[in-house]
Amino acid sequence: MVLRLEDIDPERSRPEFAEGILRDLRWLGLDWDEGPHEQSARLDAYAEALARLEQAGHVYPCFCTRKELRSLASAPHAPLVDDGSPAYPGTCRNLTLEQRGALLRQGRRPALRLRCADMAESFHDLVAGPQAMTLADCGGDFALRRSDGVFAYQLAVVLDDIALGVTQVVRGNDILTSTPRQLHLYRLLGAPVPQYAHLPLVLDADGERLAKRHQSLTLAALREAGVSAAAITGYLAWRAGLLDAPCPATPQELLTAFDFARLPREPVLLPVDIAAVLARLG
Repeated sequence: MVLRLEDIDPERSRPEFAEGILRDLRWLGLDWDEGPHEQSARLDAYAEALARLEQAGHVYPCFCTRKELRSLASAPHAPLVDDGSPAYPGTCRNLTLEQRGALLRQGRRPALRLRCADMAESFHDLVAGPQAMTLADCGGDFALRRSDGVFAYQLAVVLDDIALGVTQVVRGNDILTSTPRQLHLYRLLGAPVPQYAHLPLVLDADGERLAKRHQSLTLAALREAGVSAAAITGYLAWRAGLLDAPCPATPQELLTAFDFARLPREPVLLPVDIAAVLARLG
């Protein structure tokens, strides 16, 4: 089990956030064998791999601004990816050298996109089952580096997983469509692909994703309210099909009952009074 801090986005990464993550994991009783590894220490490795992909002709500059990309999402009949984001239509894919030069002289700073092949990626997900998606289904040509120089999630996590020898990736199914993109990168880089398991999300009573408006449900807030870590892990284990009834349990106690086949395939909706439910558990 590797702990990695994905901290390459300066707008979203602060030392106190990282400290909070480590504190919450330890409080829950979750540990790791290696790390924490910080992505911000691997920028040279990302740049070197991106240069290799660019030299091989797999990368091209994209001059579309964020405003222009947002307008794609609001355009009538705009194709969307499963996660609701707009598919990239290839606007800058075939710009000539003269057109690129003109945009650079205008002061436009390009992102770098991967030129995706018209092909499908198939894989067996340990939770979601057999999957087959074309790269167009997943949004088409995707960014490897933003116009502000920040390396993109897709490139960074693939290179990190390769470097760390990761063999199994378990994450939320809100990024299921990232998997074909990452599989394509693995193949371009000549690396073996890991096994994937995409878990259903935990949502509020209205079916909305947990967000900043749910501050009372953060681990820190529940801890301060007197809810025990065992109550949280035990409740979630029950909703995951690992326990017959909700009761306090530690991660270590749940190891023998864990089975990917027992996990739900649909999102888990929390009751309106979830904080009170957890408090009653302990």
